[in-house]
Amino acid sequence: MKTLNQGNFKEKKVLLRCEMNVPIKDGVITDDTRIRESLPTINYLLENGAAIIIMAHLGRPEGTGYEEAFSLKPVAAHLSKLLGKPVAVAGDVFKEKTEEAAKALKAGEILMLENVRFVKGETKGDEAFAKYLASLGEVYVNDAFGTTHRAHSSTAVIAQFFPNDKYVGKLLEHEIVNLEKLVKTPEHPFTAIIGGAKVSSKIDVLKNLVDKVDNLIIGGGMAYTFIKALGGQIGKSLCEDDKLDLAKEILAIYKEKGVQLALPVDTLVADAFDNNANRKVVPTMEIPAEWEGMDIGPKSIDAFKDIVRSSKTILWNGPLGVFEMDNFAAGTLEVGKCVGESNAFSAVGGGDSIAAVNKLGIASKISYISTGGGAMIEYLEGKTLPGIAAL
Repeated sequence: MKTLNQGNFKEKKVLLRCEMNVPIKDGVITDDTRIRESLPTINYLLENGAAIIIMAHLGRPEGTGYEEAFSLKPVAAHLSKLLGKPVAVAGDVFKEKTEEAAKALKAGEILMLENVRFVKGETKGDEAFAKYLASLGEVYVNDAFGTTHRAHSSTAVIAQFFPNDKYVGKLLEHEIVNLEKLVKTPEHPFTAIIGGAKVSSKIDVLKNLVDKVDNLIIGGGMAYTFIKALGGQIGKSLCEDDKLDLAKEILAIYKEKGVQLALPVDTLVADAFDNNANRKVVPTMEIPAEWEGMDIGPKSIDAFKDIVRSSKTILWNGPLGVFEMDNFAAGTLEVGKCVGESNAFSAVGGGDSIAAVNKLGIASKISYISTGGGAMIEYLEGKTLPGIAAL
């Protein structure tokens, strides 16, 4: 793959695929992280004389044409403020005005196309739509890691029309370098902290990590499937009964490989799925019938922190409890704080884990925060990501 420093962008029209799918409420962007993360690539291209045509998506429109709620106009306006220069928006949805605006674009100027998902062919990887997009520019740069696991027109299919002029953006390069470090050259001991609700969403990750990690910490709702597989009583806790045999298989694989697998030894339980429910700490293997596990208990927190402190590489994906409720966030926050205070190479991915990092104010202490939860998971599963393969 070619990186930006291998390209000549002077007076070239660069089609730049960015990840700008940001949360918007009442027309106001509530978190501009993804826009800010696109700035290094945008600024590099501007400094090197390019005219930039940005392709991006927002939300999940029907794909049948323009929808005001999913327009990229607020994103363009916000990007304009961050850059201190105008960011024009194409006057229509991939018709004459779009083509005219792209044709008239000069070096140092930026044009943002409307939401690529206004066209149904985008998510289907339609080659004709990819060819149309390609016709608007002379160079293709992909900087949208969060969509690289999708074989969409603007993220993968388009690259074939730029056999000699396709490049990896700075954010995407950063993601690849750090993920490669995680899966190929980690320092040991290497600890993975995997949480979240369901085992089914992390099966391939767990199987792929067994040959790489020294310690595996399992928390969140998915832990109770493992506890039940071990013969524990889990009350009303979340459990995937159809995955019990799989949980036993994963436990056996890790034991055979000599990997330390740490499950919660105690659990903060509640008598209802409510922040204000009655709560108490019980042994994880002995959760009462009418109670459900909501967070890891204090003994588990201490045990998990001890493992984290002894690690030189840490991967964290997924919360360790019902993090969105304050009374059940302690496990995630306490272990997260320990990750931030460690001297290890630390990598964090997944919305709730990143939210915890931001809530703790430790983002600057984390070595690598991934911008794409789904893409990161598939990379860790050992899958080929279409958007990267296309480059």
